[in-house]
Amino acid sequence: MHIKLKKFGTTLISRQSGKEAFLAFQSTIVDIVKDENVEIDFDGVITFSPSWGDEFLTPLLNQFGNRLVLFPTNNPSVKITIKLLEDINKRSFKTKQPE
Repeated sequence: MHIKLKKFGTTLISRQSGKEAFLAFQSTIVDIVKDENVEIDFDGVITFSPSWGDEFLTPLLNQFGNRLVLFPTNNPSVKITIKLLEDINKRSFKTKQPE
């Protein structure tokens, strides 16, 4: 499953909106097949805060583990947030390798 985060907005900054986005996404999660990867695409996201990421990405990481795959990005706010979440959670996110 491919998830374009920009469908939740281009400025993803508050814990509350991250939690709401995750809850809204729950109905889609039931459609994910057992061995299917969940791919997160940051294209179009301008600002990505640790609080939003923690409410959306951390539960996905806990649920899907290595099946959660992040697309590479050059966005500094995304890179910093991902690094911070990895440090806090003591777990690494899997990143899609360029083809």
